[in-house]
Amino acid sequence: MKYFPEASQAFQNVIEGELKTHKIAVLGHRRPDGDCIGSQVALCRVLMQNGVDAVAVNHDSSTRVLESFIGDTPFFHFKDFQADGHEAVTTDCADLARVGPDLSVVFPHPLLNIDHHISNTYFAANNIVLDDTCATAEILAGIFFDLGLEVDAITAQALYIGIATDSGQYRYPADYPRLFELSKLLCECGATPAVAANRLYEQESFARIKLLQRFFDSMKLECDGKICIGFICGDDYEETGATPEDLEGVVDYARSIEGVEIGALIEDRNGIIKGSLRGKGTKYRLDLVASKFNGGGHAAAAGLNTEGDFINFRAELLKELKGSIDAASNNT
Repeated sequence: MKYFPEASQAFQNVIEGELKTHKIAVLGHRRPDGDCIGSQVALCRVLMQNGVDAVAVNHDSSTRVLESFIGDTPFFHFKDFQADGHEAVTTDCADLARVGPDLSVVFPHPLLNIDHHISNTYFAANNIVLDDTCATAEILAGIFFDLGLEVDAITAQALYIGIATDSGQYRYPADYPRLFELSKLLCECGATPAVAANRLYEQESFARIKLLQRFFDSMKLECDGKICIGFICGDDYEETGATPEDLEGVVDYARSIEGVEIGALIEDRNGIIKGSLRGKGTKYRLDLVASKFNGGGHAAAAGLNTEGDFINFRAELLKELKGSIDAASNNT
C-alpha cells in the first residue's frame, strides 16, 4: 500500500537530485509545537541515514517536554548555529516568515518545503504540501514507509508525537483509517504512546495550572454561546511564573465547551497581539479569518500575530468570527 505515492516520488527525487550535494539545515517554525519538533527530528534523522549531512535548527527554543523527544538528533538554536554553506529544508511552515526573521534572511530560498497547511505559499524550490493531512509528521511517516526508509525508535516516537498533538489526540477531523495505520506502523518501529502521553499530558507545571486559571477567569461567551474567547496578558506570565510555552493547547479548553463552535485564545504583550483559533469542523475557515490579522493555518485551527490596540483588535476579531459563523450557517 502506498500512502502518498506522488509526494514520495518527489521526495526521493529531491534527495537524490539536490539534498545529497549540500549540507542541510532542517528548519521549523517559531514557538515550535509537537508536529514541528517531531517532523524536524524525523526528517533530520532519515536524511542523515541516507547520506545527507543534516542538522535541525530553530529560531525559538522548544519546551522541556518536547526536548525530551529529540534524543541524539543534532539540534541547534539559531544563535549557536553557523550556516557554513548550508541550504534549508522547512517542515510545518506555511510561509517562509514562520521560520523567524533571522533564519529567513540567512535562508531566503529553501530547497524543500514539506507542510500540511491549507494556507501554504509554496515558497521553496520544491514543495510537498498535502493539506488533507492532519500533520506534517503524517506526511513524513507516509513517505518514509512508501519508500521503505529506515525508521528507528527515536524517529518513530518523534513522528508519533507530531501526529498525536496535531490531531488533538486523534480528535480532530482526519483520514483516520490512514492515520491509525501509520500510527500502528510507528508503534511497530518503536513509538510508545504511553510514554508520549505521560510526558505530554501528565507532567504539568504548577505555573501552567495557575496560567490556566487566569485564562478560565477571562473567558467570555459571544454570538449566543457559539464563540468563546479567553485572554492572557504579559503580567500573567510574571505573576504566575509561567512562560508562553505553557499556553500550548490551552485554546482547546475554550473550544471544548458545550455549544461553542469556535474557541479563541488571545495574548496581549505590550501591543504585540498573538492569537490561536480552534473550530469544531472545517466549515468556519479559520485560516481565512487569521489571514486578515497577519496569520494563517488550517480551516479548523489557525494562528495570528499582529500589532495594535487590544480593544479595537478584539472588536475586529469578534466581527470576523461572527461572520464565519454566519457564512457557515448560510451554507448548510
